[in-house]
Amino acid sequence: MAAAGAVAVKPVWLEDKRAIVNSPANITDPLVLFMPSGKRGRFPVGTPVLDAARQLGVYVESVCGGRATCGRCQVEVQEGNFAKHKIVSSNDHISPKGAKEERYERVRGLPERRRLSCSAQILGDLVVDVPQDTVINAQTIRKDADTRVIARDSAIHMCYVEIEEPDMHNPSGDLDRLKIALMKDWGLKSLDFDFHLLPQVQGILRKGNWTATAAIHKDAESETARVISLWPGLKNEAYGLACDIGSTTIAMHLVSLLSGRVAASSGTSNPQIRFGEDLMSRVSYVMMNPDGREGMTVAVREAISGLVDKVCAEGSVQRNDILDSVFVGNPIMHHLFLGIDPTELGGAPFALAVSGAVHIKASDIGLKLNQGARLYMLPCIAGHVGADAAAVTLSEGPHRQDEMMLIVDVGTNAEIVLGNRQRVVAASSPTGPAFEGAEISGGQRAAPGAIERVRIDPDTLEPKYRVIGSELWSDEPGFLDSVQATGVTGICGSGIIEVVAEMYLAGIISEDGVVDGGLSARSPRVTAIGRTFSYVLKEGEPRITITQTDVRAIQLAKAALYAGTKLLMEKQHTDHVDRIHFAGAFGSFIDPKYAMVLGLIPDCDLDKVSAVGNAAGAGARMALLNRGYRREIEETVSRIEKIETALEPKFQEHFVYAMALPNKVDPFPKLSAAVKLPPRKTVSEDGIAGDAAPRRRSREGHAARRGRG
Repeated sequence: MAAAGAVAVKPVWLEDKRAIVNSPANITDPLVLFMPSGKRGRFPVGTPVLDAARQLGVYVESVCGGRATCGRCQVEVQEGNFAKHKIVSSNDHISPKGAKEERYERVRGLPERRRLSCSAQILGDLVVDVPQDTVINAQTIRKDADTRVIARDSAIHMCYVEIEEPDMHNPSGDLDRLKIALMKDWGLKSLDFDFHLLPQVQGILRKGNWTATAAIHKDAESETARVISLWPGLKNEAYGLACDIGSTTIAMHLVSLLSGRVAASSGTSNPQIRFGEDLMSRVSYVMMNPDGREGMTVAVREAISGLVDKVCAEGSVQRNDILDSVFVGNPIMHHLFLGIDPTELGGAPFALAVSGAVHIKASDIGLKLNQGARLYMLPCIAGHVGADAAAVTLSEGPHRQDEMMLIVDVGTNAEIVLGNRQRVVAASSPTGPAFEGAEISGGQRAAPGAIERVRIDPDTLEPKYRVIGSELWSDEPGFLDSVQATGVTGICGSGIIEVVAEMYLAGIISEDGVVDGGLSARSPRVTAIGRTFSYVLKEGEPRITITQTDVRAIQLAKAALYAGTKLLMEKQHTDHVDRIHFAGAFGSFIDPKYAMVLGLIPDCDLDKVSAVGNAAGAGARMALLNRGYRREIEETVSRIEKIETALEPKFQEHFVYAMALPNKVDPFPKLSAAVKLPPRKTVSEDGIAGDAAPRRRSREGHAARRGRG
């Protein structure tokens, strides 16, 4: 039942993309160039444009199988002399609209210059544009989804068929005739049906007057294609979920599997926080409470179900239209979501229950979508480098390039990936919750009212700051009015990084992180608290100060991260990185300059340091929309070398050096060229400044200080 004049080809979703297509070719055959992909080939006169696209691996969606009823295969012919490509393209080089195309235009409308590629046939040389800006073909991005266009080759394919009606001379069952039609029309060699469909088939076929649309799931080439859902008549849409389960927040995108557009996005706090702030405290909760694992599993699944409700309402989509889903998360979130006890991840050797990709039905874990909906989880890299790090790696692609790329996902357990196309290594570092506001005297999570940006005048030591919810700095007119609703309630992670870095640049703290008490004579901002000093960032209620203990907490966190990075650099036999990407929600708000001043990351050109947002969510979307990316990350993860920082003898040495700002031994020439770093000075633990030369404290000095206590 292919369109008239069609050339028999395998659907693009079944093709081996490495195959040489359209060969042998007649040099006199018309030359067709598809944009924006740039793929080109020669095809016999009369070849439907859709078939040409499929042979070249250009993704053009078609649900109806070339019957000109779904309208998803729209293309646009570009007219003119394209000298670079040696093509003269014209609308005269494509067949006139036939009866089916005219009927579609009359009933549903067709934009000017648009053609249905399943009906339009090649008559001469053509430059064909596959539109990216229409409702059907758009890569519409909403909220926090990035703007990349993802080539579509999902594990779900919608296939419309017309089935022979039963008669007395053909005793075969309705299901068998449906199977024959699908295999014939869509080039399938084998096909199975989910059991839940068997009681529904007869009613669906009769309701559709012997036409139906089947949702076929086929993840890997070696798998048997499987019908997982069935609708009467033409079903013109299908959706999937891409979800990143973070220890603090859960982010979800509802995505059209046919067009790639993000229909809705939403996020929520991870309710497991009530069981423990950080990952290890949650593992401890499981160990100490017999029903702890079940409680956390139920909590996260309920939160995800609530997010499904939100995105469906926002995108005007029914749960029954969601046919596929991809989830990522760190190893402990991964295990708890699947209902696996994470206790083994609480201690060496940090054994995962399952490390490879997970393929299950969504209903297996009680996620109520379409009854046949599938769920895929990316593989975990190692015991503390999870499926989220794999998704970030897929999104940013260090394994696809020559540059040495460092990817850092800053959190309570920082995940670090370093590499290029030759080799990729990964590690995790226990940074603790300081960067998220915990263990900081005035710290809080990022929320309206939290200080997120800080600047300190090096001459007067007076600060100014910005808070979440206001675009004004604290020294600008109207600031107090702009924060009246929220107040100034504390300081969040990005603000903590900036205030400590600014204190260093202003000379308030030494390279060893000690607050210089001698500056109290210069400014009332430097005040004594017991035997140490602190810096007053904000007077009033609440009074927000940065204490010596706060600075130490940040030093410990950043030193753990830098030491992990340094180990990976040694494993790669490199003394530099070419590019640095901050991943994760927190990473989106880190100013690269202050991260480098702090010594959170190694020296690098500042214009090569960038925040990439929720790269784990982007990687999940890539795996949702293109099954080829699933195979890519599965193969890549099998080659990534995991470095266990706890077992590396040099970790402690790197950690000690990294306690200094930016670092005790590593030079930062690129940072020094961009930022004026203060002269080196030392300050004793009681806040008394000394000479500029680093010095070792003697045993006698330690004893004397203990004696003063």
